[in-house]
Amino acid sequence: MSILEDDPTPAESTALKEIFDAKRFSDIAEEMTKIQPGFDTERFLDLALAGLDELSLMQRLRRMTESLYATLPADYQVALEILRQLAPRIQHGFVTLALSDYVGLYGLADFDTSLAALKFFTTFGSSEFAVRQYLRRDLSRTLAVMETWSRDENEHVRRLASEGSRPRLPWSFRLDALVADPSPVAPILENLKADSSLYVRKSVANHLNDITKDHPTWVLNCIQSWPLDDPHTAWIAKRALRTLIKKGDQRALAVIGAGEKPQVLITDFLLQPQAISLGDRINLSFQLASQSPNPQRLVVDYIVHYVKKSGGTSAKVFKLKELTLGPGEAVLITRNQSIRDFTTRVHHPGRHAVEIVVNGENLATAFFDLAR
Repeated sequence: MSILEDDPTPAESTALKEIFDAKRFSDIAEEMTKIQPGFDTERFLDLALAGLDELSLMQRLRRMTESLYATLPADYQVALEILRQLAPRIQHGFVTLALSDYVGLYGLADFDTSLAALKFFTTFGSSEFAVRQYLRRDLSRTLAVMETWSRDENEHVRRLASEGSRPRLPWSFRLDALVADPSPVAPILENLKADSSLYVRKSVANHLNDITKDHPTWVLNCIQSWPLDDPHTAWIAKRALRTLIKKGDQRALAVIGAGEKPQVLITDFLLQPQAISLGDRINLSFQLASQSPNPQRLVVDYIVHYVKKSGGTSAKVFKLKELTLGPGEAVLITRNQSIRDFTTRVHHPGRHAVEIVVNGENLATAFFDLAR
């Protein structure tokens, strides 16, 4: 999880960019004059506000960084001290990313001072993007510092150790060395495997989920070596394996206690209506009945095989239910879903298959037709 919580849609990012509006820059200039008498407010605002309306969220953040650089003292350590005083005055976590961005852009030549500054600034927002500049420049040296952060008393610092070293952090560049080989981050993840902070645990789980896209066996071996009777560790494991669980990976399902072949019967499977137009909703329902003399841990999903423009299909897995089904027990499962276009998915006419999947096994199939 990044400081943005999830990767925003284009519409959401358009709204988010107003975090850096003209008033925000004016407020920063006002605080700077309190810290540094003689601060060139006029130059700062001229630089910051030029063409602001056309800039995206991250471009506006960078504009803040560059405008500060142009109006702060040339001496990097003097400038950092001023920014340290500015940090608690900003009172907006995302805006403080401009301070760590400053370190990422202009502090690469002073490793020790810059890493200490990133540790400080992360307690006000996050340094997850900026620290990646140092990881890309000197991976082993930076990871050695981040390993000490993973043992820090402050949850924001511990979280930075995991979040900043994610191989595929949203809104940032990939760390290709860690995409190829995740083993250098193992000590950090090991230190955080049962962290008391949910904020940290979310990051560790997302970090591991990133790795499953390239090295699923590495992640499974790592998690299965952990004490899964610890509730914090079990929480991380389940969330970390969510992509593999959706794919029906048997080892991942076994970690959450659903690795056995399901002994169930699906009856009365209805998918209605069978012919729809874009914007309509589909409704599915079915009975799931145990055929086992023992309780069963079950993960129930459904897969929609969306028709592509080419006429082929693309499968998308949706979560339905996780449950323990007792001997002879039956449960009614229902779900409805809107079929409408999103920025991430455009629908095309044709026959769409819908499959019910239990513990990774496809047990029933129905269809709906989307009109042209």
